[in-house]
Formats: sequence, C-alpha cells, structure tokens
Amino acid sequence: MNKAILIGNLTRDPELRTTPSNISVCTFTVAVSRPFTNQNGEREADFIPVVVWRTQAENCAKYLRKGSKVAVCGRIQVRSYDAQDGSKRYATEVVADEVQFLNSAGEGGPRMAPTPVAPSTPAPAGMQAIDEDDLPF
Repeated sequence: MNKAILIGNLTRDPELRTTPSNISVCTFTVAVSRPFTNQNGEREADFIPVVVWRTQAENCAKYLRKGSKVAVCGRIQVRSYDAQDGSKRYATEVVADEVQFLNSAGEGGPRMAPTPVAPSTPAPAGMQAIDEDDLPF
C-alpha cells in the first residue's frame, strides 16, 4: 500500500503546465510542520513536492497561492532522470489523488468580487434574530 496524507502550507504559488498531449499538470511544494521541536526549541518543517493532474491541476493553479493551507492525499512516487552532466538524479514527490483547500474564502485564494448580501428578513414569530457574527461556525 502506498498512501500519503499531508496537511500544510504552500511555499510558493503553484505552477501550471500542459503536456505535449494537452494534459494539465500542476506542481507545488507543501511545508509540513514536524510534530516535535529540535534541540533549540524550534519546530522544523519538511518541504514536500506535490504533482496534480488534469482538472484538479487547473483548480489548484486557479485557487491556491503561496501560504494557502491544503490537505493532500495521494501516493509517493520516485522517478529518475539524467541530468545535463550525465549523472542520474532521483526525485521523490507525492502524486495527489485529492487536494482539499483548507483556507476560507479570502485567505490565500483568488481575488474575487464580493458576493451581494440578501436583505435581512424579520425573524419568524417566537424566534429571535441572531447576528451572523454570533454564530459559532
């Protein structure tokens, strides 16, 4: 079984490309905090490259920005390639099956026009109106 689940923040804006066969691919790096501190009391992070394909790649490029909080579920993949100097290089990355955007609207997402607010209606008989800011969610 090969399953990776990550929650962290993007270290830079996502990069969207298309393959020669016109398939969208998006890459970004997620910083994931380690659950412990080092000897200096500092919390370190791992920087994990993520690859997303097709429609989900386009959505990631559209809605994610540097600092966006995401949950990624996928598989770990190791691939090799020949560098320009002729040496063999290896890359380890997570190929995402799912990416969930954990920021609320306006926090690291695209700039969108504000949504018009419907006029408030009076509370039904026997019920008290509640201000939206008082809701626990």
